[in-house]
Amino acid sequence: MKRINKFREKVQYMESFSKKISDMSEEEIENMSKKINCTLTKEYKEHKIFSELEKYSDFYNSLGFSTFSWFTMGVKGIINFDNYIFSSMKGTLESIKLILEHGKINDAFSLTRKYYDNVVINIYALLYLEDNHSLNNFIVEKINNWVTNKEKLPDYKVMNSYIRNSRQLKTINNLMFRGEYYKKMRIRLNDHTHYNYFKYMFYNDNEMADFGNNRTKFLEQLSIDIKNIFILHFIWLFTIKDNYMMASDHIDYLDMGETPPKNSEYWVAPFIQTIFDEVIKKNRPDLVEEFKKSTCMEIK
Repeated sequence: MKRINKFREKVQYMESFSKKISDMSEEEIENMSKKINCTLTKEYKEHKIFSELEKYSDFYNSLGFSTFSWFTMGVKGIINFDNYIFSSMKGTLESIKLILEHGKINDAFSLTRKYYDNVVINIYALLYLEDNHSLNNFIVEKINNWVTNKEKLPDYKVMNSYIRNSRQLKTINNLMFRGEYYKKMRIRLNDHTHYNYFKYMFYNDNEMADFGNNRTKFLEQLSIDIKNIFILHFIWLFTIKDNYMMASDHIDYLDMGETPPKNSEYWVAPFIQTIFDEVIKKNRPDLVEEFKKSTCMEIK
């Protein structure tokens, strides 16, 4: 009897569904078919996140090239490990763009967490070297052992706490972490990475129907999160290593055997000034003045 009742319910549902289909216009049926077949919409394909990811990737490419000749003090046998980190970040951002083009949103969030982890690793290593490198401690074992693959760095919580409690970053951190945005973002990225909620399963399948246009909504959130990780890295990095902002003019003059213009060592590379204008000033104007106070570089 139960089987018969279930069968009747299914029949009634199919009849109801058929009536709804018969009431639809050709355009509505076509739109429904596109959703069922998960054709990524024009809105999705043309979302600003794709051009943003390209812009951030280009930035890290330029940064890696411009910092290659700077020495990392405190480690053996490597000129500058930061440019390798920047190259890795570039690769991660390119991977995010690639998988988003195929509609794999959940994986994109997971890689965004990796990008965030990379930022924390980079800043922790730089701060730790600055705090511990000296003539009496010329090689900083903890970081040197990591670079030479002999020892792991501390886990995320330890590194993040070290950065957040840094005296050098105290003022800018107080501004950066007003509210709970970064805390909530970390939880959100972890939820996607570990499938903490079943719903995230749906958005790694580009053939799954998306009647609520949630893919585009996820893109919007991902765009915000990646942008704020980028801002965090920019502010932290150049507060610690403001010399990394230096334009090539000063060195170019020296290489040609000419006297560099006065104060040219404080000139800022054009690609850094551009990203500062387009991303930092527009999205976190509250950080601009404090950041300028932290450096002698002539960033406008």
